[in-house]
Amino acid sequence: MINPRPIASAALLAASLALGGCITLFPKATPVQLYRFGDTVPAIDAKAAGTQGTGGSAPFNLQRSATVFERAAQSDVILTTSGTETAYLAGSRWVAPATVLFDEAVDRAFHAAGGPAHVVPRGEMGSGGASLKLDVEAFEARYSGAKDAAPTVVVRIHGLLVRVSDRQVLAEKEFDVQKAAETNRVSAIVAAFDAATTDAIGQIVAWTGIEGEPTAAVAR
Repeated sequence: MINPRPIASAALLAASLALGGCITLFPKATPVQLYRFGDTVPAIDAKAAGTQGTGGSAPFNLQRSATVFERAAQSDVILTTSGTETAYLAGSRWVAPATVLFDEAVDRAFHAAGGPAHVVPRGEMGSGGASLKLDVEAFEARYSGAKDAAPTVVVRIHGLLVRVSDRQVLAEKEFDVQKAAETNRVSAIVAAFDAATTDAIGQIVAWTGIEGEPTAAVAR
């Protein structure tokens, strides 16, 4: 009588070797180029932003919720549009989800501005002050006209500033920035995304410093 155990073992070994052979035949994945935006700190007009050194504005706490992004652009893909059609740039991605890069850029800009708005870390309860909510309604490279023409990057953000004490709306504004890419190349398109984002965030920081001033009651 033949012992079935060695046969089963041999079959497993053969299957393992066959599988190993198949794995070596898989094609290599095409490398994806990673990009980022928001590293450039916007130049904030100190007087417009109500910076203490120029206007003597009192500081106030600023709470920020996570930014809400349009669904098609919230991940690490780079969104393009042409009329009613949408597509992603092949072989190119953001180094992290666009929502993460954007929020990091906003926090960095507020910190670098040195203005009256003192951003309270998310998850911590601030005393008084204002709450800022940002909705990114458009974050795309928009093609129009000739097929091979360079696109224009469109960044549109709705800002809502609310007083924490009674939830009264202090101000709301639409920030719409467009930057044309120099060429129809990924590097140029990414540069336009960075320029448009930097411009929009700079406007948001300055606007927040002015509109949030009535809530100033908490020292840094």
